[in-house]
Amino acid sequence: MRDLASTLRTAPAPAPAPVSVASLDRPGLRRADGATLAAAFAVVLMLSPARLVFRGLPFSLTPADAVGLFAALWWFCAQLTTTLGAAKGSNPVRTALFLYSVAMLATYGYSSAAYLPPDELDMADHSIVLVVATVGIGLQACDGIRGKARLDFVLRCLVVSGAVVGVIAALQFVLEFDLTKYLTFPGFRFTSDLPAILERNTLRRVAATAGHPIELGVVCAMIIPLALHYAFGARDRGEPSLRWWVCCGLIGTGLMFSVSRSAVLGIAVVGAVLVTGWPARRRLWAAIGGAGFLVAMKVAVPGLMSVFLGLFTSLSSDSSIQYRTHDYAVAATEIGNHFWVGRGLGTWYAPKHLIFDNQYILSLVETGIIGMATFAGIFLTGIWAALRVRRLSSDPAVRDLGLTLAACLVVPLVGAATFDLRSFAIVTGLSFLIIGSAGSLLRATRQPRTRAVRPPERPGGEAGRGVR
Repeated sequence: MRDLASTLRTAPAPAPAPVSVASLDRPGLRRADGATLAAAFAVVLMLSPARLVFRGLPFSLTPADAVGLFAALWWFCAQLTTTLGAAKGSNPVRTALFLYSVAMLATYGYSSAAYLPPDELDMADHSIVLVVATVGIGLQACDGIRGKARLDFVLRCLVVSGAVVGVIAALQFVLEFDLTKYLTFPGFRFTSDLPAILERNTLRRVAATAGHPIELGVVCAMIIPLALHYAFGARDRGEPSLRWWVCCGLIGTGLMFSVSRSAVLGIAVVGAVLVTGWPARRRLWAAIGGAGFLVAMKVAVPGLMSVFLGLFTSLSSDSSIQYRTHDYAVAATEIGNHFWVGRGLGTWYAPKHLIFDNQYILSLVETGIIGMATFAGIFLTGIWAALRVRRLSSDPAVRDLGLTLAACLVVPLVGAATFDLRSFAIVTGLSFLIIGSAGSLLRATRQPRTRAVRPPERPGGEAGRGVR
């Protein structure tokens, strides 16, 4: 017995078993990670009014912009260490975001090296800070959200936040009660007194927390595919689906109350993408549900459907359409003067210059052909990454999420032709978040589902040697 005890005392302790990523999903082991930061960005972006900015700064910075700047710092630090849990290695979304960043820095350097009026130079400085924030959240989502479970967490937070925005829009439309006036905190201020409730053809059109009803409509069109994804897939996951259908209804209500032509165009392209990959049974249920929703809206809000119909039947006499096209000659002159890198990011702004209700034209003027190409390229790359997931994965839920993210990104790609998208904070931040999410899903699909990670170091002893 003495020899046995001596042997046990001198025998080395067995190395701890490797910890799998799946085991970290248990509530008791969950800790804040990149997905937590991305979810916080989604909630702050959607629920804080777009006109709410920090007080005392030399330029306007929203709470979501601040989170985006922190995300950029987090991503940079994560690339220098292995302890923050960020993914490493190539990813097409990362490459597209890098090229976009280089193009924006090139046009900023070109414009600031020459003479710019002080006001335009200030706008250029402000714009490059916002580029860092938006690219930062895209990179953080791409590399910081590890695995589909954590991506689902982020996207579910986005859907629920979109439903809350739908409630705010309903209060504005039905009761003419603007809740956003009370969504302010010490240390913040509103940038303008622009009302969140406007009027079109004797009907209210509302913006909720967005900067304009057009932005609200496009944002809702981008989030609806995600709500439908979780609603249709709830039964397969063994969870109630009613809450997700309620979210679908609330987000759809926000879209309708925006009374926006861009919103209708956005939901149309969403439907065109989704029906190409949905099974026939889901297409049928979606058609029945959509028709029922429109009937309910017609009964609840008389005249609303007629206004939407009039938006497309009176295009030839619509003053807003005529206004969008009258400045093409001015744009052509500016593009010719600075063809490759533009006159400077953020230097073409109202009321000093004409408003181009077309982000592609505005990008050509401000950032040139290179900047416009990289801007469109990040959306096309995100769509490619999402559709690539459908080819790589055999999991129906993963394949459907890939199709859903592609449908989400088609909305701003098309909508950028109908309004100056980058001038609106919520739709811009949402676009980069979803682009990064597409990159995260592609990375998770390419990697094995279970990997071993190094367990935390034990007090007074060496860390266990897991498989790296």
